[in-house]
Amino acid sequence: MKRAVGYFIKYPVLADTVLVLFFIFGFFGLKNMRSSFFPEVESRTIQVQVIYPGASPQEVEEGVVLRIENEIRGVTGVERISSVSQENSGVVTVEVIKGYDTDDVLIDVQNAVDRIPTLPEGMEPVRTFTVENVRPAVSFALSGEDVDLRALKAIARRVEDDLRAIEGISKVELQGLPEEEIEIAFREEDLRAQGITFAQAALRVRTANIDITGGKVRTEAEELSIRARNKHDRAHELRDIVLKATPDGRFVRLGDVADLRDRWADDPTRNYLNGAPAVVVAVSSTVSEDILFIAEETVAYMERFNERGEAVHADLISDATIALRQRIDMLATNGVQGFLLVVLFLAMFLNIRLAFWVALSIPVAFAGMFVLANFFGITINVMSLFGMIIVVGILVDDGIVIAESIYQEHEKGASPVRAAVDGTMNVLPAVISAVFTTVAAFSTFFFLDGRLGDFAPALAFVVISTLIISLIEGAFILPAHIAHSKALKEREKNAFELRLERLMLRMRHGFYEPFLERALRSPILAFGIFFFLLNLTFGALGAGWIQTTFFPVVERDDINVELEMVAGTREHIVNAELARIEDVIWRVNEELKAQREDSLDVVLKVQRKLGPRPEQGSLFVVLLDGETRDLKTDKLSALVRERTGEIPGAEKATFGIASPFGKPVSVSLRGHDLEDLDHAKDELIGELQQLSFLRDVVTSDRPGEREVVLRLKEKAFALGLTHQDVLAQVRQGFFGAEAQRVQRGQDEIKIWVRYDENARASLRDLEDMRIRTADGNAYPLRELADHRIERRVKAINHLDGRREVRVEADMASFDKSVTDAQAAVADELLPPILQRYPSVTYSFEGQGEQSKKVGRSVQKILPITLILMLAMIVITLRSFWQMIAIVACIPFGFIGMGWGHFIHGVQISLLSGF
Repeated sequence: MKRAVGYFIKYPVLADTVLVLFFIFGFFGLKNMRSSFFPEVESRTIQVQVIYPGASPQEVEEGVVLRIENEIRGVTGVERISSVSQENSGVVTVEVIKGYDTDDVLIDVQNAVDRIPTLPEGMEPVRTFTVENVRPAVSFALSGEDVDLRALKAIARRVEDDLRAIEGISKVELQGLPEEEIEIAFREEDLRAQGITFAQAALRVRTANIDITGGKVRTEAEELSIRARNKHDRAHELRDIVLKATPDGRFVRLGDVADLRDRWADDPTRNYLNGAPAVVVAVSSTVSEDILFIAEETVAYMERFNERGEAVHADLISDATIALRQRIDMLATNGVQGFLLVVLFLAMFLNIRLAFWVALSIPVAFAGMFVLANFFGITINVMSLFGMIIVVGILVDDGIVIAESIYQEHEKGASPVRAAVDGTMNVLPAVISAVFTTVAAFSTFFFLDGRLGDFAPALAFVVISTLIISLIEGAFILPAHIAHSKALKEREKNAFELRLERLMLRMRHGFYEPFLERALRSPILAFGIFFFLLNLTFGALGAGWIQTTFFPVVERDDINVELEMVAGTREHIVNAELARIEDVIWRVNEELKAQREDSLDVVLKVQRKLGPRPEQGSLFVVLLDGETRDLKTDKLSALVRERTGEIPGAEKATFGIASPFGKPVSVSLRGHDLEDLDHAKDELIGELQQLSFLRDVVTSDRPGEREVVLRLKEKAFALGLTHQDVLAQVRQGFFGAEAQRVQRGQDEIKIWVRYDENARASLRDLEDMRIRTADGNAYPLRELADHRIERRVKAINHLDGRREVRVEADMASFDKSVTDAQAAVADELLPPILQRYPSVTYSFEGQGEQSKKVGRSVQKILPITLILMLAMIVITLRSFWQMIAIVACIPFGFIGMGWGHFIHGVQISLLSGF
């Protein structure tokens, strides 16, 4: 090592060349690095999707989902299996163990599903696929005064095509546009008068509206294709379809017995911006795309679109890169400040030229890291940027130690070259040990499980690679520059330097030295003071002054309000409640605006969204940026929630921001005894609602829609009717039958035949419906069947093969520790409930599950990491006692960390120790 250091010092051009190469390759490495919001990771989620039209949740569970789960359970590489069974569909989600190839597991899962011998009739083919990792990038709304939804759709389609034409953008989705369809609404009395059945009319539409070839006519001169062109995609074009010819030569046409119209499907999906109808364009990034590029191009397109002066205007709703850019700006600011502070303080203690060469290690280390990051596929994301921000603070430590050692050797009389070699070698073992103990500590992130284990390696890579490059620069390039620069040249100190030197000496001999002497004379007292401060810090932690959480809550500039009414609630009722909450938000904004000196709006935009089910909807509130707003989102969301009051008929109403790690309190109750499971769920919900530090308690086991259950009378059986016969005709009339699908531009239009809306608006209409028998006679349904009304199950959840009910809650305020909340639930609420219902088991999901996964992995890797760190310290110091003395000081660092978090109002998280 000494020979290598001496070689660089002897030939400084080598050091200069390496330095220039670092900057050149670092520039190209940074230029070629892609950006993403979170680190890019391979998807480890596989889904098996089942479509079973007309099936209840129980039928989907028992006939399909349970059989799929049983087959998948033996597949190698599967970590856990969860499923949701609901009306008409089911989804089985498979999580793959970290380290297994997802594509291989996907093939095994597909083979397992294919081994199922039979599945219920009427099911669509089972789809098995890997869930693609797609990150939201930018979303904006298209809206305008007096512009209807069809006009918005036409413009939105054009915008979608324009964005997809930009190279580097592939995922563009239009939200708030229900599907279009053609409805043929038969009038039952007219059908009866003409002697036409519902099924006959539907079949006639299907066979008449066609394009079909009839072969070719081959003449001596040419071939002529025979074709019928009679396929139409507009409602008014279907009115003349002939359903029947009467004996007197008259034709009964479709328009004679039905009302035809082009309409939007019965889909509640709608979007509004600040109360006006809107279509939202959501642009996302895939793992191979650059999110910063996508955001820049999308925003630039919006500006060009608005410059056209059309009646429709584009308004930005969300931009995921804002947080990314803020961290880039923070990194740039910290880097410049770090560089200047190093130069300033080293100039105070040594000299400015020496300080410059030490501070140069900051850009050199980052340049080298960019080269390695580009080679290993690391992107610019919030975690890698966080790693850069962390490492700026420790980056120049080794350079300062080496430079100061060289300076001391020179002051003792050594020549610059000799001082550079001896000064470097004197401290290089300690510097190497210090760097690699830090490397060992951060290497823990490579072995974490859970979501944090997907994100944290990017942070660790940045820190480790930057420190290693900094070590190389400090060991070889820095000594060469110091030895051959003017940093060690003899010169007269100016008056300012002399005054500064006297000040430093006065502080050293007047303050630090006496304090150190007293501490050395009374080591027990010194240790006792710090031990008292450490215990005080732990006491503050236990008392809740200093709070903890799994992952830090990052302040955002938006609030999400999610509302779900009782199943079966019509969408106009949900829309009215959301509009009421939106009005509350604007009134709160006016109050806050009046209190501000600058009179700025705190609320900038409100997006109202209906769907995907009729009883569901949400509000997305865009706020003034946090630095200007001076009001935390949790306080604002709590104020809105308080002003909103009770929402009649609401099954779920949440106000706040979502975490990528799930809900802070999420309890999964599992068991085979459904009665015990239901009682345990009810009791847990009641207990959680009593806790003042929790709010928005919800459960996955919510009641479904009310349904009319038909039961055939003896008369129906006497007429030869079965449940299938009766329900098929009821389904045709009330739900409708899909007669055909036609293509209209980019849209596939379904042609539905059903009864007129006025003929299916009440239970009386159902009772009066005519059911036809095989001989052509028709009877009112009331004569053939009885009915009763029941509340059905909305969805059935499974986790690892057992029926699951999940109970979740948000924190009422970030002032309360998440870990304390979880501990209160686990230690105080759950034990008595589980004692009363022993068949029920539980586990924490959401943040609790992620914390548990990380905790288990830390328990495995931390002892190995500590042993490596201790071994490096012992090898460097050649003394076990000195190693013990150093290690004994580590816990006292918690004093500064704990009270620092307290002062800034931040919870201690898993990242705080780094």
